[in-house]
Amino acid sequence: MSRSERIANLTGVVVPFAGVLAAIILLWNRAVDWTDLAILAAMYLITAVGITVGFHRLLTHRAFQTYPWLERVFAVMGSLAVEGSVLDWVADHRKHHAHADKEGDPHSPHVGHGSGLRGLWHAHTGWLLETQGQADWKRYATELYEDRQMRRIGRRFPLLVVISLGVPTLAGFVLHGFTLGGALRGYIWGGLVRIFFVHHVTWSVNSICHFFGRRRFDIEDHSTNVAWLAVFSLGESWHHNHHAFPRSAYHGLRWWELDLSGLFISCLERVGLAWNVVRITPERQRQKAGAQVHAH
Repeated sequence: MSRSERIANLTGVVVPFAGVLAAIILLWNRAVDWTDLAILAAMYLITAVGITVGFHRLLTHRAFQTYPWLERVFAVMGSLAVEGSVLDWVADHRKHHAHADKEGDPHSPHVGHGSGLRGLWHAHTGWLLETQGQADWKRYATELYEDRQMRRIGRRFPLLVVISLGVPTLAGFVLHGFTLGGALRGYIWGGLVRIFFVHHVTWSVNSICHFFGRRRFDIEDHSTNVAWLAVFSLGESWHHNHHAFPRSAYHGLRWWELDLSGLFISCLERVGLAWNVVRITPERQRQKAGAQVHAH
């Protein structure tokens, strides 16, 4: 990883955190209202769905099929989450599955960087300064690399970062009566704070969901299910289920395992925007089920 890439990734970690601190100060002074929180919630849902449904279940694992134009929309939505370009994200995640919790995994808390808190730090944030974006596109994201439109979206990632901050800034400006104070609030809450939350929820799947939680399938890696993270991650924290059945469109495999991303895919299917949706039968789940144990 080059020095400029490290600086860019470090900036992506530090600046949203500074935004959260600024937001706390503004909140303390009551400079926040339902408009600011609505901008935050809308931007969170758009960009988080871009990651969970777009980057992850569609483009990485091909858990369902859709029209090429909608694939590109999802690629843009995921890019607005500011977690790297679409080709980098997909290649890194496919490499993670190819080497889950073994040497070569870009962000395992169990190999290469000590154990305990050191491993958790690497899986959560440290990997962004070392291994993020290093997976070979030609090997791990072949079809995206060969897609000219996807490569174009990937190259425009810096512009999409600007748009990701510009849209909530403009929304704050307009919804707060065309004031610069409103623009600043939109920038902080819908921009920096939202990026901070999306980032740390995503990174928690990399770290917490390979360290703490529950398991029920007989698989070799250390992935776990973490129920309390399910709402915030839109279902991604049923991560052990996902590692057991990577191509499943649904990570929540039991009726009580809330999976908002899976529900979104079901909605797409009902209106004809998704097809060949991969579902895992109860029989296949029983075949792979092991003793239900607590991880660590």
